[in-house]
Amino acid sequence: MGSSTTAPSNFLSTSSTFLTSNSTHTFLRPSKLPCISKIILPPKITHTHLPRFHRGKTRAAIDEDNQSATVPIAVQEQQLRKGVVHDAKEVEESVKVLKNAAKTRQVPKEEVLSAFSVIEKAKLDPSGFLNTLGGSKSPGRTWMLIFTAQKQLKGGSYFPLTAVQRFDAAGKRIENGIYLGPIGCLTFEGRFSWKNRILAFIFECIRIKVGPFNPLEISLGQKDDREPGTKDPFFVWFYIDEEIAVARGRSGGTAFWCRCRHVMSP
Repeated sequence: MGSSTTAPSNFLSTSSTFLTSNSTHTFLRPSKLPCISKIILPPKITHTHLPRFHRGKTRAAIDEDNQSATVPIAVQEQQLRKGVVHDAKEVEESVKVLKNAAKTRQVPKEEVLSAFSVIEKAKLDPSGFLNTLGGSKSPGRTWMLIFTAQKQLKGGSYFPLTAVQRFDAAGKRIENGIYLGPIGCLTFEGRFSWKNRILAFIFECIRIKVGPFNPLEISLGQKDDREPGTKDPFFVWFYIDEEIAVARGRSGGTAFWCRCRHVMSP
């Protein structure tokens, strides 16, 4: 997964990175998104356009209908792991920081990194993570990449491009996309496995779309039945609710995503 270097593009630059073998996807400000979007968290974000996933145009929109007046469903009580008790209130405050960062992109990176640290150390119960991340039926749920941090949280930044990931818990499928508006998009699709809080994945094909032309699909020769494991790219998930998700990549970098809604249109 994402390399833990100094720049976002480096963070996701190898095949073991968060998005793909050359991940440079990022979350643009809503006004620059390629397709009409409403994102999940911010009520004040204006609608913009996101490009298409395979077989249809995709609108990413902040899923305000899924917002809860209460703080994250994953935070319910104090967690006791390795002899350290983490106050649920501290985790809740950290989650609020990340949700505000997704909404405004103005939260200082030091506060985001501090929130990552609190959430990672809390070791929250992951039993409901997969269903929240990928939904109960295909094609699953989509998430926008917001912020990436270096290994050991030594630095980080808001991701500069539009990166959207789709997780399908029912079909055990993953799709990662880099979107460049009318220029085109690049998506990787494959399969994943889930164990405890670890989602390992193998990409099977790449789709390249340029302008108005139909996408070109290229096989990566990974069609065997081997289940993805920890020798493959993977995410270790620390927090997932209906609005945001936090995970660390195989190389040690941490990131968080904002839930978005994809709408297929003719």
